[in-house]
Formats: sequence, structure tokens, C-alpha cells
Amino acid sequence: MDVFSRYAPFVQDFIYRNGWESLRGVQVAAADVIFNSDDNLLLAASTASGKTEAAFFPILTLFSENMPSTVGALYIGPLKALINDQFSRLNELCDEADIPVWHWHGDVAQSHKNKLMKKPSGILQITPESLEALLMHRHSALTSLFGDLRFIVIDEIHSLLRGDRGAQTICLIERLSRLAGVNPRRIGLSATIGDPQKTGEILSSGTGRKTAIPKVVEPGAKWRISMEHFYVTGRQAAEGTDVPAGVMEYPQTTDTAPENADPGIGYIFEHTRGRKCLVFVNSREECEAVTTSLRSYCNARHEHDRFLIHHGNLSASYRETAEEIMKDEDQYQTTVTTATLELGIDIGKLERAFQIDAPYTVSSFLQRMGRTGRRGQPNEMWFVMREEQPQPRSLLPSTVPWKLLQGIALVQLYRESKWVEPQNTDRLPFSLLYHQTLCTLAGEGELSPAALASRVLGLTPFRKISQDDYRTLLRHLISTDQIAQTDRGGLIVGLAGERMTNSFRFYAVFQENEEYTVRCESSELGTVVQPPPVGEKIALAGEVWTVLEIDHKRKLIYVEHVEGKVPAYFGECPGDINTRILERMRQVLKENDIYPYLMKNAAARLEASRRTAAVSGVADKPLVCLGGDMWCLFPWLGTYSFIALERFIKIRCAEKLGIRGVESWRPYFIQFKMKAGEEEFFRVLKEEAAKELDAMELVYPKEVPVFEKYDDFVPDELVRKGFAYGVLNTDEMLYRILNW
Repeated sequence: MDVFSRYAPFVQDFIYRNGWESLRGVQVAAADVIFNSDDNLLLAASTASGKTEAAFFPILTLFSENMPSTVGALYIGPLKALINDQFSRLNELCDEADIPVWHWHGDVAQSHKNKLMKKPSGILQITPESLEALLMHRHSALTSLFGDLRFIVIDEIHSLLRGDRGAQTICLIERLSRLAGVNPRRIGLSATIGDPQKTGEILSSGTGRKTAIPKVVEPGAKWRISMEHFYVTGRQAAEGTDVPAGVMEYPQTTDTAPENADPGIGYIFEHTRGRKCLVFVNSREECEAVTTSLRSYCNARHEHDRFLIHHGNLSASYRETAEEIMKDEDQYQTTVTTATLELGIDIGKLERAFQIDAPYTVSSFLQRMGRTGRRGQPNEMWFVMREEQPQPRSLLPSTVPWKLLQGIALVQLYRESKWVEPQNTDRLPFSLLYHQTLCTLAGEGELSPAALASRVLGLTPFRKISQDDYRTLLRHLISTDQIAQTDRGGLIVGLAGERMTNSFRFYAVFQENEEYTVRCESSELGTVVQPPPVGEKIALAGEVWTVLEIDHKRKLIYVEHVEGKVPAYFGECPGDINTRILERMRQVLKENDIYPYLMKNAAARLEASRRTAAVSGVADKPLVCLGGDMWCLFPWLGTYSFIALERFIKIRCAEKLGIRGVESWRPYFIQFKMKAGEEEFFRVLKEEAAKELDAMELVYPKEVPVFEKYDDFVPDELVRKGFAYGVLNTDEMLYRILNW
């Protein structure tokens, strides 16, 4: 019997109503696994390929044949907006079969949640944070809610497997299964999985099942990609030069522009007119700034405001208004957004997406481009790369168009080999360990130390954490009153822990943007987000400062004034960029290809940078003399290998080589003054790299590198250990040195 015939009649009717002439490959493959096996399932297929329907058509068919007595399927989505979107889609499908669909997150009315609690049934769509709240505060109701849970569907699983939030999701699934006494099948959905086998192993952890990963043959997709470059001020790269044959060119406008207008923003303004578009940026701060700039163009041209904004710090009403307007087929507006609209929310027929500068990952590039091309149209993305015009006396590193190279590398890696970043599963998540310890005690009440250790360390994300390290954490939490010991020797949540767990903010493990105030003696200089380590320099208020002390509890940074120049540091490395991307950037500089998607300015800027690279040798040798005793190292390493190398040089090699004044533009280059020459530099680095290295050596004395949300509540020794062994990539760094 074919798949269509196996579907329930109401599913068949849904397919007919929507005019589908045939099932897609992903739907046939999913149905085969769900109907004919007891395996878990990982569905990796392109955006808008019908993965959600592929999972739910057979699930709902099985439900119609044998209705669950409680919630039968749990859908975990990374974003409220995605859940809202899928809620309306599933409701249409389930109405006829009388299968309820519920959604549960912070913006959902309590009355809707109360109805579910009174009669648990059907499908529940939820965020990880709301599921955490359920497990903590509805512990006694879990069996009645989920006692007949048969499936857990994790949408956009790639986004949930990055960092602590993904590990929290796995913890939640394992805790729920134990507490409710069920072992539901797990289904992961994603368009961009770098390592399907490893993802499948994570998906199946603790279930006793294997994960089926069907290979779905999809029809070839058409891409429309362009990449243009702009100097924020001054002449553009292609002015006064001949445009190479085959390079694309769009007419530029000379209409009224705001004072001191950014030509890259003007380019976006012109090419979004009369179209429905998304403009992706890489931070919330930039999202606000770009939206303001685009609206200033509207004012200068006396046009109505046609720009919307969407990011995680906005209220639900603002976000949902933007989503509804974008869904309206008759509205031609453009939304400036961060990753909040990167994932699978259906916001209608988008004509094109813009990306300002390069995203940090191939995965983000694919997700963002995949927002377009629905309704049978090609995917279309316009990259807009912007940089300040290098000054005539600028040093070599600042003449390299890093963002342009990164954008080309992302596109080429996928074009050439379909490469996407694999997940990092080697971390030591002590911040999450603290969080899950308190969540477990808050939900289950008093537990003996042995029972607590069994419950928490038995969760898959903590498989690399030792009993000794957990004892160290528990002793610290008792000493800080996060947990307390009863007269019987059991452990409960302490008074300080209760203040934490009673806040709705506690459910989330991702870091909210928290600003630190920077002070020099009694003067307040301004604010930064996530401060650099003690001893690092920051640029603020037009001056350079060295960090003396950080008060994490009061969010204060104490600094002293120093001479010199340093790139502004507002806390975060420029994303976790993989080494493969940096290596491909280097290749872009070395090869002679003119990529078909480059526009005239981008092609001219790339050509000029290749000439500079050929003369300076920047792409051929890692160490370049900038003149006198000033040197620059181009390691072409990913973010956390780069940071390991930076520390290795400072700690192991700087004194022997007479290195001083080290300044880094992570993860692109390290600039410093050095008494030694090139040959001695590499000799010393290789000698030191050949010696045994404990990653703890690369943590500065008294440094507590707070990375994750709850690191402040973890003993300093564990924070240092987690950073050294779980963040710094010393193996890749040492391999690079030994092969120079």
C-alpha cells in the first residue's frame, strides 16, 4: 500500500484541498520510518520541503486509529513565533479529526493553558523554557499530562544543538520521559545539519532506539545570489576601474539621501522598494541602527515608512505585528531582523533576502536564504558588505576585506561540497549543570546527594563530568545557600536558590544581553556587553583602557587609561567561526576565480585585495612584518583555536621572543611588536608546541572566564576548567603550529 493510501482520510482531504499533485520525497521517507519501524527519525531536508507535514501526517494518522489518553505528541520549537506559525498550520490539519492542538509559551493566555491541564490531549507545542517551567512547577501533573506521550518532535534541531540551550532540551526530554514513565519516539527536523550521524546519536540518547536518517533526493534548487561591497564613505572600489567581463551590475541611484548617508543602506533601500523582503543583520544593536537608517531614507524621500523590525528584545506585540504584515500578500514591506526570522516561520511569498555583512556560519546563510523561494520561486539573497575606507597609511591587516572574504567563503563551501558546521559536543557545561541541579530539586523536592547525582549526572549532556567535579559544585552551592542540607542529610533548594528559581528568567539558559558599566576611578565611561578578561584592553569614549577588575555581581568594570590604539571590544568574539571558513577565506585570496555572484564593487575590492595579498605574502605565509619591529600573524584558525593560540603565544612564547603590545582582531589576525625575527618566532613556537600542554595553562592567573549564563554561581575552579577543556581548541591550535 502506498503512503498516500496509508494516510488517514482527513489527511488525504487536506492534501487534495491544497492542490498537491504528489508527495515529496521527505514525506514518503518519513512515513516509511514512522509507520513501519519503532526507530527515532532525523529528517534533514531543505527549507520549505514539507518536513513538518512529513512528520505529522503519519503521527496524526496513528492517533486517529488509536487516540492517546493524554498529550500524545510534544512539539518543541526554538522560537515563540515559530510555534505560533506551526500552531495555525496544524490547527487547520487537525480540526476535522478532532485532535486538539495546544501551544504553550510566555505569550499564551493562561485560560488556554488551563484548558489543556483539565483535559490533556492531542499535540502540545512548547519552547524549551516553558517545558522547563512545567517540569519544575507541575511535577505532580506530569503523568496525567504525558502518561501516553508517543512522539517528541524537535523542530530546527540544529539551532537547539548549539550550546547550553540544546543540551537543556536533551535534559528536559530525558527528565520528562523518566518522570512520566514513557519512552516516546523522537523526531528531529532541520534544513542544515553538519553531521547527521552525530545528531542522530544525540537524538537517540537514552531511548534504546536507533535513529533512522533517510537520504532524501531533492530536486535541484535554483539560487539567485549577489554580493556587493560598499565603503561607508569616500569613493567606491569600482570607481574609475573597468568592470570585469561577466560581473553583475545594478544601476545606482542619485536621488535624495539623508545627510552622511551610508551607500550600502541606500542600496538596500532602493532594491526593496515595491517588494517583500527581509534584511538580516548579525546583532540586535545593528538591527535597531539599520532600521533607523532605512527610515531616515523614507523621510528624506518623503515616502511612507515601509520598514518593520523584528528581534528578541522586542515585545510580543511588535514581533507579531511584523509577522502578520509580512504574511499579508498585498503588503510590500521589508523587515529588518536578527536570527529571530531565520528559522521556519512562514511569512508569505518573500521575494528576496538581504544579508548585511557575512553571517558567522554556513548554517545561518542557508537558513536565511531559505526564507525566500517559497511558492516555487528560486531562493534569492543579496549580500551587502560594508567597511570603512582604509586610510593611505593603514597597516596591512586593516586593508583586508574580512567580511567580503567571509561571505565568499560561506557560499563557496556549500557550493563546492555542501559543507555545514558540525555540532560541538565536547563542552563541559558546568553552567547548565548548576541550572539542572536546581531545576531537579525545585521540581522533585528533597533528594539524597546520591539520588541527586544519579538523576543529574545520568543526563546525556553531563556524561563527561566527573563525580569529583559534581561534589565540588554541590559543596559550593551549599556554601552559597543555593541549596541546603536537611537534618536527614537530604538536599533541597536553599534560600538564595529559591530567589533564582522563583523568577521566570530562570527557565532560560541562554544569556540575555546585560550591560556592564565601565568606570575609571570615579568617572563613568559608558557600557559594554560581556566584558573582556582582566588585563585585556578596551576602546571606549575615544580612548584605550586596560581592565583592572570586574565585579560581575554589580555589573561594573574598573579600568585605567593607557596609550595606544585597539579595536573597540564590546564583549563577544565575532561569532563562533569554524576553521574551515577561515581556511576557505585564505584560499579566496590566493585563487584567481571571479565568482559569478560578485557585483562590480565587490569584484573590484576582491581584485585589489588579491594584489595586496600577492605583494605582501599574507595568504602564503602566516607571519608578515609590517615594518620595523611590528609583526602580524594570520593563523587562519576558527574562533576558539585562535583564542587558544593568542594565549599560547602570550603565556609560553612572549618572553622568549621579546613580544609586547599584543592586539587581536579575533579570529582574523594578531598584531604585536617583537625583538626576534621570523625564523626564531617559528622555532620557539614549535619547540613549545612539542612540549606537553595542559589547557589549564592557557587560563590567565586569577581569571574566571565567565561565558555562560550561570557561570557566576559555579565555583571558579570549575569555570576555569570548563573554559580550558570545553571551549579552547588546543588540539587544533597545536596541530597548526607544528605544521607551519
